[in-house]
Amino acid sequence: MIEKKMQDEINKQINEELFSAYLYQSMAAYFAELNLNGFVNWMDQQVQEELIHARKFYDYLIGRGGRVELEAIEKPQKEWDSPLEVFEAAYGHEQHITKRINHMMDVAEELKDRATISMLQWFIDEQVEEEANTDESVQMLKRIGKDDHGLFMVDRELAKRPAPAATTTDNQE
Repeated sequence: MIEKKMQDEINKQINEELFSAYLYQSMAAYFAELNLNGFVNWMDQQVQEELIHARKFYDYLIGRGGRVELEAIEKPQKEWDSPLEVFEAAYGHEQHITKRINHMMDVAEELKDRATISMLQWFIDEQVEEEANTDESVQMLKRIGKDDHGLFMVDRELAKRPAPAATTTDNQE
């Protein structure tokens, strides 16, 4: 049985992951309004990843005999001044999620909860990738500045992002 303190942290993280999906869907809608379908694709794939992450935490908590307590999801931002501003916000959000995962690891270590430590290691590794992927788009957008031709080249590049792997309850994939 998982300790209540860890259960509470995992429930908070389920909400964070669902908010992340909601935020990225809002970003996708912003890009759809600009007819930047490659950007929409990138965000749509991110939405799916965040839902997979939420499900991993959900399944893990149930598997450990914990109780899932879903809370209201905060309304996401819906307006930005530029594609660069969107990706800077996404990068900042991923840094926030990294801090949350690291905090959860601190709690798991404090509780000597080795099963949760093992599960969280996957998320720590995943966050390195999440931050790198998001920052790569930030850097591309900074390089092109206000060049519309460059924006459309980035749009074509982002259209190539593949869908995430199918959901699984195996936290060690």
